[in-house]
Amino acid sequence: QVQLVESGGGLVQAGGSLRLSCAASGRTFSSYVMGWFRQVSGKEREFVAGITWSGGFTYYAQSAKGRFIISRDSAQNTAYLQMNSLKPEDTAVYYCAAKKGSIVNSPGQYESWGQGTQVTVSS
Repeated sequence: QVQLVESGGGLVQAGGSLRLSCAASGRTFSSYVMGWFRQVSGKEREFVAGITWSGGFTYYAQSAKGRFIISRDSAQNTAYLQMNSLKPEDTAVYYCAAKKGSIVNSPGQYESWGQGTQVTVSS
């Protein structure tokens, strides 16, 4: 059983930065992928970025490219999402998720989820 705990959300002005963390526990993650998703109330959960735990291969949604950076610290069993140049439209609850195998952008294929952390970007 994988447990994921997000932190680092908050309120920031447009143009600012936040770093989200996802602490993982419960097993070894060498064969896992970690993904970040976001969701606005009333809308579907949206893929933001993913990273392979072993090789550090990354993949980004178009909305995140050039502004967000996903990374992981294997020693700390923690994944990160550095978010720069934030826009009001980035406001959402951000979730980290884990699955075995390759990065996919479909939330239904992820096995484990954190509780989410709110990010609010003011204009």
